[in-house]
Amino acid sequence: MPLEDRPETHRIADEGAGGSTVPDSPDALEKALLDLIAQSRGQAAEDPFRNPVLAVTLAITRRLDRGEIGEEDLDALFVSLRRHALTERAARLRGYVGLDGDTAETIADLAERLVAAIPKRSGDFETFRDLVGRTAFAVVFTAHPTFGMPKAVAELIAAAASERDEAARVPLIEKAAQRSTRPDARISLDDEFAQACLAANNGRLALDAFNGALIDAAQRRWPDRWTELVPRPFAIASWVGCDTDGRTDIGWWDTLRYRLISKRMQLERLQRDLPDVPATRVVRELAAGALAAVNRQLAGAPLLGTKPSLENVHRFALALIIERERAQLDAGPILAGLAAALGAAETDADRRAIAVLRSGVAAHGLSNALPHFRLNASQIHNAVRRVIDLEGEPTDAAQRRTHLSAIHTLLNDVKPVAVDFGALAAERASAARLMMTIAQILKHVDGSHPVRFLIAETETGYTLLAALWLARHYGIADKLEITPLFETASALEQGIRVLDDALRNPHWRTHLKRLGRLSVQFGYSDSGRYVGQLAATFWIERLRLRITEMMAQNDLKDVELVIFDTHGESIGRGAHPTSLRDRLAYLAPEDARRRNRAAGLRTRLESSFQGSDGYLMFGTPALAAASVSRIAEHVFADDLREDDAFSDYVLTEAGTKAGSDEDPIYAEPDFAAEFFRSARQDMEALVEDPGYAALLGTFGPSLIDRTGSRPVARQSDSGGPAMITHPRQMRAIPNNAILQQLGFLANSLHGMGRAAHRAPETFRHMREESVRFSRAFRLVQHAASVGDLDVLRAYIDTLDPAVWLERARRTQREGRREELLTVAGALDRLNLAPDLRRLFGRLTRDWLYLQAAAPDLATMSPRLTLLHAIRLALIHRIWFLAVHIPSFRPQAGITREMLLERFLRLDIDGCLQLLGEIYPITPDPTLGLNFGEPPGPRDVGTYEAEHATLFQPIRGMFERVRELSGIIQHEVGAFG
Repeated sequence: MPLEDRPETHRIADEGAGGSTVPDSPDALEKALLDLIAQSRGQAAEDPFRNPVLAVTLAITRRLDRGEIGEEDLDALFVSLRRHALTERAARLRGYVGLDGDTAETIADLAERLVAAIPKRSGDFETFRDLVGRTAFAVVFTAHPTFGMPKAVAELIAAAASERDEAARVPLIEKAAQRSTRPDARISLDDEFAQACLAANNGRLALDAFNGALIDAAQRRWPDRWTELVPRPFAIASWVGCDTDGRTDIGWWDTLRYRLISKRMQLERLQRDLPDVPATRVVRELAAGALAAVNRQLAGAPLLGTKPSLENVHRFALALIIERERAQLDAGPILAGLAAALGAAETDADRRAIAVLRSGVAAHGLSNALPHFRLNASQIHNAVRRVIDLEGEPTDAAQRRTHLSAIHTLLNDVKPVAVDFGALAAERASAARLMMTIAQILKHVDGSHPVRFLIAETETGYTLLAALWLARHYGIADKLEITPLFETASALEQGIRVLDDALRNPHWRTHLKRLGRLSVQFGYSDSGRYVGQLAATFWIERLRLRITEMMAQNDLKDVELVIFDTHGESIGRGAHPTSLRDRLAYLAPEDARRRNRAAGLRTRLESSFQGSDGYLMFGTPALAAASVSRIAEHVFADDLREDDAFSDYVLTEAGTKAGSDEDPIYAEPDFAAEFFRSARQDMEALVEDPGYAALLGTFGPSLIDRTGSRPVARQSDSGGPAMITHPRQMRAIPNNAILQQLGFLANSLHGMGRAAHRAPETFRHMREESVRFSRAFRLVQHAASVGDLDVLRAYIDTLDPAVWLERARRTQREGRREELLTVAGALDRLNLAPDLRRLFGRLTRDWLYLQAAAPDLATMSPRLTLLHAIRLALIHRIWFLAVHIPSFRPQAGITREMLLERFLRLDIDGCLQLLGEIYPITPDPTLGLNFGEPPGPRDVGTYEAEHATLFQPIRGMFERVRELSGIIQHEVGAFG
């Protein structure tokens, strides 16, 4: 327990700073504080009742009290801490995508190896053409509120990571270190779309380079036939601007505008990259005319954030309709023009350029990135409810057969209806409106490819059949890939029944065979936070294998299986932290791919790259090229397996060579099932623990800035943020981000200890011998390296009134006792401590089991520990100042005591706004005005002193609290 005036605590403070001497530079101050961390940890090893992090927090508090550390010292120290964090972030990014080699040579080498792997026999060209002519992987740029760093800082990190010369990285990192790491103050959907487009453009450049390398290698092998080749093994997609799950602020006109911008980018690429030779004249004129028409359509598009009038909608609709033919409705005419130009071109260089462009258009149609639309299953149900007369919910097991029978009857008689912009403007049901939006995009913007339609929280086959009815109703079923998202614990368990119920319906089977594709989406966000990240990956892999079995049993070998993993970038949402190679192998394990091959199923993999963190991997052309190289290695690993030069990679990535024994984790199915079931049970119990909600919801949400365009959480009746009583009341991304900010990643760690303790010898054997298990466990290792129970305990102790009373009992600083007693009283009213103490005991017991099973786990670095200690000291100082706010009459039902409780929850912006109204700094504007009657009483005073001594310092300290959260984010490696 921390003690305010404990002798050894004083000694640490004095010795760490060299007595009362103030360090004369940020580096010296940083070193002194890091030494303080080391000393405190060493003393805690001898004193089990001591919290080393809170002891350092108290030592920093005393230095702030004595004026040994001032605001300028903190700001200079923050620059140094940012410099370290950003330097390591850029280095990790460079290593993550494998940018240490020559990426261009790697791409060319991969293409040569692929060609060389094709046996020299009759039909060898056709074999290669089929191999690279089918899209086998898609990079999907998603958004969500994960733009946790400023755009300018992200650009500097990407630029630094792209530099070969370490010396060249220094000025870029230095420039970034001088900036705040907090996200941009206002992040609109336009901002997110612009950043996604930048990443997509770099991705398209990398795909062009790889396609060009394939064409070059084919030309050397088949000099008479290479122009027939249309390689498109990879594609770029995005759901930014098309994802309406959980939000109502994206208008259909916004989505149409974004699709037009994407189309414009594709046409601009054609104009820019087509050789200016006679052979390309026709297609250049076609592209130029289309581009001009698209620009005229965009001129009438409503802007983001506006609610267009009916006149605006009418004008926009007419522009789309009038210009639709000139703007081109699909890629067919342009592809035909490129084929003709390829045949007429006179030089190999011109032919190569045309062939590369043709590949890009063949894969993406008239879009810079293929669109993914998304909404929630409940929105589908609501849209169909008006034509289906049933009681109860489709997810109710007792209503299952009734709903399936009713939707089958509807599908028997569905007739398509006409869709126009007037009907779209009048439609109120979200799902119907989105279907109509897609219909208009296919009709007026780009109908080259089927559109992906993702449905979140799919837990019944009825949802898929209802979506099919809507698609047929609006005449787009043949162009719509209806894709269930299996993410919740229930969906992961019931996913196979969902698909089986749909497959039993002849309408769904006909739909799949007509499209030639079954698409499924796996989510790692809700599954990860509710059942634990490692347990989630087990259930996802199990469901994936069962889907393979189901497709084989239902004779769907002619139907391609598309698996889209929508993880985020951090381990809190499913991305593997060590390398892109590990990430790809982790998401698509070798055993699952082997079973697909054995069943004769064609598969297409898709992976999410999300927000600032994900876009970094495509932040420059060099990073994008390296990322595409890693993807190519993964996708074509089986084709390159016999290449001796490639065997080391295959062994690392796939875990087994051809003909070798299978991974031992699959030979011990009982261990795997029990291990992950145990982890899941513990995580589910943790989620229901009231202390867990208190940990996440007390001041956790206030530690992080708003990081995206999605609307923020609701408010409470008293004006402050609503008290979180269960994790389901917040979204997955802030849930995970808060755990990172509180110094213990429970969603990746908890439950692992008890699971390992059940069979410690088998656990150790799997870590040593199983590539699949050891790769998965590296997520736990990374989570442990950025977590520390001492840090978490420091935050929990901060919310314990007993700790503040103990400090009050021992303090000798004048006036401090009254401050401490007031804080203790406010914390006592919140009554969080009992639940938090029990929670800490739960987490500690499991962690001790994990330490015993895996004693090699890394611990939090001293620098990251220091960031937490400094932030705690600033939070304490905010509270000390808050207790000096003068008494006031209740304002809008809020008393001083209620306001102080909001300060304890760090609702600083809301509190200061209210205090600015209670204690104005400007005089009453009615003074001196004659209102025709004798003047009544007025409060004519102003409160400059309160603003100068309380409110402004509180705001400044809170700005630094949030700044430290930004630096912690970079130390951890991702947001949320």
